[in-house]
Amino acid sequence: MKDLKIVLRDTGAVLIAVGVITLFVNFIPLIFHEYENIKWIFITSLIFFFFGSVFLTLGRTPGEPKIRHAMITAALSWLMISLISSIPFYYIEGMDFLSSFFESVAGWTGTGLTMISHPEALTATIQFWRSFIQWIGGVGVIVLTLVVLARPGTGSFTLYRSEAREEKIHPSIISTVKTIWWIFLLYTFIAIAVLFLAGMPLWEAINHAMTGLATGGFSVNSNSMASYSTLIQFMLVPIMMAGAIAFATHYEFLRGRIKNFFKDVQTQVLIFLILVGAVILTYINHDIYSSWGTAFRISAFQYASALTCTGFSTTNLSLWSGEAKLFLSLAMIVGGAAGSTAGGIKLFRVILLTKGVGWKIRKIFLPPKGTFPHKLGGKLLRREEAIEEISEAAIVSFLWLILLAIGVFVVLHVTHASVENAIFEVCSAQGNVGLSVGITAMNMNPVAKFMLILNMWVGRLEIIPILVLIRAFLRGGKIF
Repeated sequence: MKDLKIVLRDTGAVLIAVGVITLFVNFIPLIFHEYENIKWIFITSLIFFFFGSVFLTLGRTPGEPKIRHAMITAALSWLMISLISSIPFYYIEGMDFLSSFFESVAGWTGTGLTMISHPEALTATIQFWRSFIQWIGGVGVIVLTLVVLARPGTGSFTLYRSEAREEKIHPSIISTVKTIWWIFLLYTFIAIAVLFLAGMPLWEAINHAMTGLATGGFSVNSNSMASYSTLIQFMLVPIMMAGAIAFATHYEFLRGRIKNFFKDVQTQVLIFLILVGAVILTYINHDIYSSWGTAFRISAFQYASALTCTGFSTTNLSLWSGEAKLFLSLAMIVGGAAGSTAGGIKLFRVILLTKGVGWKIRKIFLPPKGTFPHKLGGKLLRREEAIEEISEAAIVSFLWLILLAIGVFVVLHVTHASVENAIFEVCSAQGNVGLSVGITAMNMNPVAKFMLILNMWVGRLEIIPILVLIRAFLRGGKIF
């Protein structure tokens, strides 16, 4: 019973924190004179408060959460937040329940796949609501909760880790999450200014800066970034990359430690992959565009968008070859840096697994008692540490790919899409990217909608918390 109380207490705290920040969205219908929408945002906030208060009341206990409590809290919180946040889509825009839920999950998970074909026709309230939930979700609702509650102790770090985060900028986890939010706020204002000065209208600059930095990809235009100038598209690339670089690395940059910023192994690999991937994709696509320059501009943007898990696009991807789609799918699987707003398996795991292969091959050529240093990004690991890190990365990646395969089979079965299109769409959903070849739409098969919702949810929480939640339900609420 104590285990359940801890989960209810912490889930209640998360719901109340989200309810508080939801109230701020009402400034938008006030500014744009959409007064009839105020009640739905207010009701959404009240429902967050209601369930949060009930859970807190039922979960009164002084116990600190262990990692299994925290994982269930994270999985349950993200599910409930997405369900409650579908209310504005359902009542303001008149979407059906499953499509509203899909849009909400796509927002909170930073995926950007959308049921809405003409976002420019949406009310300003819903346009901002989509951007706002991506912006908050990019950093994480539990990270938000820790800032609002500012509850010190080991339990706070346990909750922090449940949202697929490990890095600590400061010894105190509360100081760490506050620094993360200050960095995110600062970069958001800089991104708005950059896009506005590049020629993007202010309202669009606000929304695209929020979803670009959060690597979400929701746009207020039906053709995403295709209608904007080359300059704006060019300026969006560093904004997307900033979202895919770890906050701890940004902190080094803001403290003036530029060398440390560029010495970060994930940042190095991100820059390298974008440059190399852009060149390879340009070669694949050069025959469908009028010039090599046009092919590079379009291919480089799409590849940066895929690898950073942002999901902005400047072209109709359904017209690309299967080879180009599969190459982008690989980028969406890899994703950005651990400790950033990006999705995917994460660069750190890919680097670690690549190192592991090298270490294994190197060991074969050593004498029986020979040893060698296990270095990772300039850090020396003990052999046991290296094995543990590789094992964890391999397990998460293996489970991630299993669910990806299940998603592809389901989408293939119910939509009758081509193999490369099904792979692309599922990789986009589970990688929390948002690029689409046209499968995701309001009239999509409900089974496919549900499958992609599951892919997005799993992709954001990296599968283990969801498996722990399912296990707890199957055991009748028994966590241990």
